[in-house]
Amino acid sequence: MTEQLNPVATHHLPSFITAPGATDVLMVITAIILALSVFCFGILFLRLHTLPERVAHKSHKIQFEIVAILGLIALFTHMHIFWVAGLLLAFIDLPDFGGFLGRIAGSVERMAGLKPGTGADDVPEAGSAAPSRAAEAPPDSHARSKHSTANKPLREVTGRKELDHA
Repeated sequence: MTEQLNPVATHHLPSFITAPGATDVLMVITAIILALSVFCFGILFLRLHTLPERVAHKSHKIQFEIVAILGLIALFTHMHIFWVAGLLLAFIDLPDFGGFLGRIAGSVERMAGLKPGTGADDVPEAGSAAPSRAAEAPPDSHARSKHSTANKPLREVTGRKELDHA
């Protein structure tokens, strides 16, 4: 600073005061530090926010998708209860009911005289057209055929007349 200073100003100016028209180095350094701080805080926030999802993914939880959805809801609604619920769900081991139910289904198929895993072979697909009972019924609707009695057991009527719904 070779220019003459104002006679009222002190002769010992701090180093961060710049001359008119010069680059303010302190402001540039402060802007860089502020930008890096905001960026690092954003990364820390998102890492903390995805903690339940990462925990559920690492431990191969069944409820991983539910935890991920709770995390997204918490992110967009800013309601922290969804994040807490996702964190709790990520740390809880839900029992695998599929193994037990599969064993039960296999046992029931064996009791019915079928090979395990073939019990649903005669069930039509959801998209395919299945023959209706009306097409199988004989022309005389009051007469019961051999085929319809196998599917529908006869009931004993005691007292009042019971209606046959199916």
